[in-house]
Amino acid sequence: MKFENKVIVICGAGKGIGFNLAKSLDDLGCRLILHAFSNESMEKLKCSFSNKKHKYFKCDFSDPLNLEFEWNKQIGVDLKVDGFVNCVGTRLRRPLNLLNASLIIQIMTTNFVSHLEMIRILTKKGNYNSGFSAVGVSSIAAHIGSAGVAAYAASKAAMEAATRCLAKELFKKKIRVNTVVCGQINTEAYDSFMETKTDADNILDRQFLGLGTSQDVSDIILFLLSDKSRFISGASIPADGGYLI
Repeated sequence: MKFENKVIVICGAGKGIGFNLAKSLDDLGCRLILHAFSNESMEKLKCSFSNKKHKYFKCDFSDPLNLEFEWNKQIGVDLKVDGFVNCVGTRLRRPLNLLNASLIIQIMTTNFVSHLEMIRILTKKGNYNSGFSAVGVSSIAAHIGSAGVAAYAASKAAMEAATRCLAKELFKKKIRVNTVVCGQINTEAYDSFMETKTDADNILDRQFLGLGTSQDVSDIILFLLSDKSRFISGASIPADGGYLI
């Protein structure tokens, strides 16, 4: 897989899968545009990469109306991109009686609306190179029923539904769109989840290949970004350790 001098945008690059993917692509000679939410994550990224060609993009995915302005302000319109990976995913675990419209809108906006908006921005004429590949990070929550995660699951299911539509809409522009459906992955978010539990993670009883790593997911994303996957679009590829079987 050849990535040297390719320009890849990674949103949610400050930790977990996004950070691991950034390290892998940096090693392969990519030029990266790395997004983070917080000043702390942004400083971490800038301290982690010495490549002066990398660019950095700070914005809030809960405010999609401001994304294009911030992109044009911080990155500009003179750099064509070859790929986009969205690792942003705000989790919410609340039963229905503790949900409200404001929380639901926030989750849908952050996890889905901004994902669609970033693809819209990046695939405008003059912003991308032929063969552009977009990859969203989804979740097994979009495919199974679990108590307390209705809003989060709906946001990821929306991402996957949009992926299938965009694949059919954008193929004439030589653009591919796919998602990776993650099971339990050993990230900072997983550590935070386990801190709320008083027992073992019963999902791993069904996820028979065990707890995944960020590298496991990054390897699949690298494949989807590369020309090796040129015959795949509109797909939701499981990275679930066998959970969905």
